[in-house]
Amino acid sequence: MRRAVVRRPGAAAGCRVGSGGGAGGEEETGPELGDEADLSLEERLRMQNAAGTRACRHLSDGKKTATPGRAPVKQQLNKKGPVEMSAKKPMPFLRQVVPVTKKVHRDPRFDDLSGEYNPEIFMKTYGFLDTIKKQEKEMVQKQLKKCRNMEQKEKLQQLLNRMTQQEQAQKKQQKQRERELTLKRQQRELAKQGKKPFFLKKSEKRKLELAEKYAELKRSGKLESFLNKKRKRNAVKDKRRLPTQKNL
Repeated sequence: MRRAVVRRPGAAAGCRVGSGGGAGGEEETGPELGDEADLSLEERLRMQNAAGTRACRHLSDGKKTATPGRAPVKQQLNKKGPVEMSAKKPMPFLRQVVPVTKKVHRDPRFDDLSGEYNPEIFMKTYGFLDTIKKQEKEMVQKQLKKCRNMEQKEKLQQLLNRMTQQEQAQKKQQKQRERELTLKRQQRELAKQGKKPFFLKKSEKRKLELAEKYAELKRSGKLESFLNKKRKRNAVKDKRRLPTQKNL
């Protein structure tokens, strides 16, 4: 009966290992791949313990073992077949089957496609909205006079106050634009005359606004009441700033 040389533990089957301690550096050869059928059961168990069951199977099949640290590349066998997914990564709850293009929301206020904002052109284009707002305000005033329910009356009163505030703010903005336009015209005339144009500071613009406001109140006869209210507000502020008896 043919007897093969049994490898010592720690060496893979079918591999050449140096003796390490030999003087001549002779190498021993293990059993050939084809001679595995001639091995006894005890020798096969020793081989499996030394090299591992999986390594022995690869060696018996005549295949090379995969290098450690490199995962085998998954390939799609059929082009029309399903794609192999990795089992190491958890699958998402909703898998994207069909590619969907992401919707990009466009804000016309900050987009160049909508053009630049020009208040003069805007007021000319949407000037018809002022007449609609006036009609709505009149309708709310009529409903407020006829309404008897207190909750509904409060809601209508809040709506009317909001509409009046919007109207006042719009008038204020319009006056400010007119003031800026007059200043620009003055600067252009000075530039035509050969003089150096100057630009007003924010503090100077506020002074001009206050002067116009006082002039308008004087014309309407509400200047005294406005000044009295302002004096009362300033007196309350001064009183708050004064130290109390506890702090003395």
